[in-house]
Amino acid sequence: MFEIVFLGTSASAPSIHRGLPALAVIAGEARFLVDCGEGTQRQILRSGIGFKRLNHVLLTHEHLDHILGLGGLISTLASWEADTLESITIYGGEVTLQRVHTLLFDVVLHGDPPLPIELVNLHAVKREPLLTFKDFTVSAFPVSHRGYSSFGYVFQEKARRPFLVEQAEALGVPAGPERGQLVAGKTITLGDGRTITPEMVLGELIAGAKLVVIGDIGKVDSTIKKVVRDADALVIEGTFLEADAETARRHGHLTAARAAALAAETGVRSLMLTHVSRRYREGDIIEEARRVFPNALVARDLDHVVVRRGVGADKLDSQISRLRLEKEAEGE
Repeated sequence: MFEIVFLGTSASAPSIHRGLPALAVIAGEARFLVDCGEGTQRQILRSGIGFKRLNHVLLTHEHLDHILGLGGLISTLASWEADTLESITIYGGEVTLQRVHTLLFDVVLHGDPPLPIELVNLHAVKREPLLTFKDFTVSAFPVSHRGYSSFGYVFQEKARRPFLVEQAEALGVPAGPERGQLVAGKTITLGDGRTITPEMVLGELIAGAKLVVIGDIGKVDSTIKKVVRDADALVIEGTFLEADAETARRHGHLTAARAAALAAETGVRSLMLTHVSRRYREGDIIEEARRVFPNALVARDLDHVVVRRGVGADKLDSQISRLRLEKEAEGE
């Protein structure tokens, strides 16, 4: 299971109701910030998730609406949260990190920072996946958006074999550490001398939840389709409507219809559109997307979504009341 908290969902410039691009992905005890537009640290506070353990920053590309908030955020973390974070690691393409380095070390920070800050160039990383945790992995993949420094990210839960309680009880496996050893793949010996192997009490392998997050993207090819395929949730831009498809193409963006077509063609369960242009009404974007892919929604700032395997994405109550969000949408 993954949780997503949308911190900013506007494109290029903020609107009254939408901040610049940023979202948090929560997986167990780990937290990731994907992009950091201007004003992100205030959105983090409004969302209620706070700054603790937010020490992995995954940047999709170098455009200022996706990175400019890093200056204020890192300044706050270095000044007020240094005791709660051992370090901060920022991942991005080469050009992206060049801009980030200038912003942080030439403008915001002077001398040695109060906590270690590491910049990881995704073009130079050879390992796959990018990050490995106990129950999930994070991978990065290149996307096409006005340059070569853009990336998307895959959050993939590890496959697991469910423990068959009835089978274990029938075999006389007691509740306790023995069952934990079997789940871990270890063979045990019972008190009566019988040997119990994991295969005797574990079910068939079940794939884990898959979340794909893509920022700005201008072209969908076979590689992108392969990465996205069978995702439980896809977060991707829906900056333009199909009526402005030529403008979208010139600026390296997708239309809502094209994003929906990607979801439909690849077996995605839930589609969440973000990077919303102020030129459109939210209802028009949803209508265009759902004509192609019915299980689509347009994310709003501070929306909280849970992604589960085989289910897709469930939107939870936001920190802001639903009535207020509905009234705001009517004014857009």
